[in-house]
Amino acid sequence: MDPQKEALHRIIATLASKNEELHSFIDTLSHSLRGVQENSSKVILDLDEEFDSLYSVLDEMKASMTNTIKLEQARKMQELQNQHSQSISALESSEELLEFANNALDIKDPEGFTKAAKQIKDRVTMAPAFRLTMKPKATDCMTHLMVDFSQERQMIQSLKFLPVPSAPEVDISDCLVADNSVTVAWRMPEDSKIEYYILEYRKTNHDGLPRVKDERCWEVVDNIKATEYSLTDLKFDSKYMNFRVRACNKAAAGDYSNPITLETRAFNFSLDSTSSHQNLKVEDGCVEWDSAGGKGQESKIKGKENKGSGHVTILKNTSRSGTPSPKRTSVSSRPPSVRGSRDRFTGESYTVLGDTCIDNGQHYWEVKAQKDCKSYSLGVAFRNLGKFDQLGKTNTSWCIHVNNWLQATFAAKHNNKAKTLDMPVPDRIGVYCDFDGGQLLFYNADTKQLLHTFKTKFTQPILPAFMVWCGGLTLFTGLQVPSAVKCFQKTENGLSGSANSLNSVAH
Repeated sequence: MDPQKEALHRIIATLASKNEELHSFIDTLSHSLRGVQENSSKVILDLDEEFDSLYSVLDEMKASMTNTIKLEQARKMQELQNQHSQSISALESSEELLEFANNALDIKDPEGFTKAAKQIKDRVTMAPAFRLTMKPKATDCMTHLMVDFSQERQMIQSLKFLPVPSAPEVDISDCLVADNSVTVAWRMPEDSKIEYYILEYRKTNHDGLPRVKDERCWEVVDNIKATEYSLTDLKFDSKYMNFRVRACNKAAAGDYSNPITLETRAFNFSLDSTSSHQNLKVEDGCVEWDSAGGKGQESKIKGKENKGSGHVTILKNTSRSGTPSPKRTSVSSRPPSVRGSRDRFTGESYTVLGDTCIDNGQHYWEVKAQKDCKSYSLGVAFRNLGKFDQLGKTNTSWCIHVNNWLQATFAAKHNNKAKTLDMPVPDRIGVYCDFDGGQLLFYNADTKQLLHTFKTKFTQPILPAFMVWCGGLTLFTGLQVPSAVKCFQKTENGLSGSANSLNSVAH
């Protein structure tokens, strides 16, 4: 290429990248402008509510204190009024006795005078005036109910906006991705009274900072009290997840932390309906025996030409992995119209393959059988598996086989050799494939007990493979290799002495 043209191409690429960056920044500014207007109106309404609440408290306190004053007034007035009435009554009685005594002085008859004097003496002894307390039971002072709001007034005058919490700090090294879970940990840059935290996350296939216009919305986890949170039972059907955290106090939410991106890459594949036997019905990550064979087969052609690399089946997920994602390739280069002949598998090879090749790395998936499934197999096979070949009966396929028909059996099969597995059949079986290390291991998916190990050398890319007769299987992908399996690989080197009888080198 002409050097000038090559330089111009580089300039064009740089300008295009800068334009995309500017578009994203303009979107961010537009979003922020709308947010300032909306949030300003909201905080004004919140302020009105706070002051209305304060007014309400003051009105309630005023009414309560006024009622206290009135009760005290009524009590004092009642006591004083009682004393006042009693004193008037005593005065009237005393004045009458005084008048009687004065009149007695004018009695000339000694006997009459003596009698009058005795009456006066007896009445004086019983007179109310001499039994009354000449001290008011209440005073007219009300100063003990006075208030001084100088301190409160000073507090109100010093009211100011609540400090906004600082943005938390999230460190990728403190975060953990393992076993279908993500734990995000953060810290506050300074001590402050935080009521709770809000964590937001979303899945993405973009490995940089989150964009304003992304393919997925943020999901929110609210009211987190600790400085870490674990999201469990995730589906790792995207390469990455974005996370951000904000702190909240009683009235304000702080800024978001700088967003982080964690890798959640996992092995995702679907069942390839174009590869299935005509007696198998494949849809939504399930394969079921269909004795009708061929009825409604148009629904099995899922339009693989329209299926993007992010397509997954019914999945679950697990830890951060440095393993590159396997290359997704079409199982067959034939156009879908050829599928009508139903000649990929035939005879008693009731097989369906996965739609994604494995040619490197370590991968894991799980399978659950229906309770009434009579016979099924799961494992891997080369792409050139013959249309009459049954899983485990060739040197290009490896599987474990469960037979619940007539005489129950549980065995590992390869190259038409079978090894009986002397253990109960798990409800859910995990498959671990280490392509580069040449290992295929089967686990009890719930307990992570090792069921069987194949040790071989994969000389070609392989595909997940499944056989079903009477019943059905459900596939779970998007799973990273579980920690228990990784630990077993480190401590035991992935080898089982009881399983080596079927080891081989495949060509």
